[in-house]
Amino acid sequence: MEQVKRLRADGQRNRERIVAVAAELVARDGAQVSLEEIARRAGVGSATLHRHFPSRQALLEAVFRDGVAQLCARAAAQPGKDPAAELGAWLEELTVYTATHRGLAAALLAGPDALAAEDICSTDLLLDVLNVLVERASSKGVLHANATAKDLLTLANAIAVANENDPRTARRVLRLALTGIRP
Repeated sequence: MEQVKRLRADGQRNRERIVAVAAELVARDGAQVSLEEIARRAGVGSATLHRHFPSRQALLEAVFRDGVAQLCARAAAQPGKDPAAELGAWLEELTVYTATHRGLAAALLAGPDALAAEDICSTDLLLDVLNVLVERASSKGVLHANATAKDLLTLANAIAVANENDPRTARRVLRLALTGIRP
């Protein structure tokens, strides 16, 4: 079993400060915010930032990890009697969350290929939850046979990207997509 390297106290503080500053700047400027500006505002050198986060994707994952984990936990904690409604409600929550957290959509689009093997990927966490929800809905026959968890994540993310910072429209468009355009 591989051991996880523990950071010294100063290293842990630097990492936490980098993530906090990155969260603030990503929310303001988006996922393409300057890494040099993040390092400068966090009071660390560029090399320190890159030692903790070897890629922009790794930093974005750290910025969004807690929120995505909480979103996933809520889905797992409340299995409902109506799997279609449960799936729709969680997709709606995901879409609104992604639309209101600038930069998350970019992190999800990059997916796990942009990370080191030991990093936890938000995309994988979301797909794990969606696979369960899709299986529940499919087993009751209330989901199109060709719909996959990856398809639904792509749909939710595309709607969030198109409606960044507009959760009301994101919610409405997702509902439209889930119910279809026929009256």
